[in-house]
Amino acid sequence: MTQPTEQSTIWVTQEAYDRLQEELDHLRGEVRADITAKIAAAREEGDLKENGGYHAAREEQGKTEARIRQLEEMLRRAEVGQRRADDGLVESGMIITIRFKGDTDTESFLLGSRDLLGRDSAVDVSVYSPESPLGAAILGKSKGDSATYEAPNGNNVTVEIVDAKPF
Repeated sequence: MTQPTEQSTIWVTQEAYDRLQEELDHLRGEVRADITAKIAAAREEGDLKENGGYHAAREEQGKTEARIRQLEEMLRRAEVGQRRADDGLVESGMIITIRFKGDTDTESFLLGSRDLLGRDSAVDVSVYSPESPLGAAILGKSKGDSATYEAPNGNNVTVEIVDAKPF
């Protein structure tokens, strides 16, 4: 899968942007402070080589800092906009329904970022990046169009856009 370029924009609703900003503020504030306190308490116990609490807190700190960097980057690239038009055009932030050539079944997924769903979302849907081979092939297409992309195994795969609805 292709990694997003540094300049790529992430389309989000105002609600999604606010939710991501709230998570970032929470991690920068009370979560960082809590981890710092855990590390300080573990250091006071002495020998750090055999101190499980210290190592656990340091691991938690690493994961938290990675998430903070991820959120900062997403918010930096975010473009806040209105809900996409329900015009059948494939854009980021939409639920796309496709049918693979030669198949009668359809598959639906969110074209965008899993963070658009939110951590507590009850929505259970697959998420494909617009920069993925499938995402890049269908981006800008309309309901009824077909698109072909190269799968990771090197085979060409053709899909038909059955529907594209705002998330």
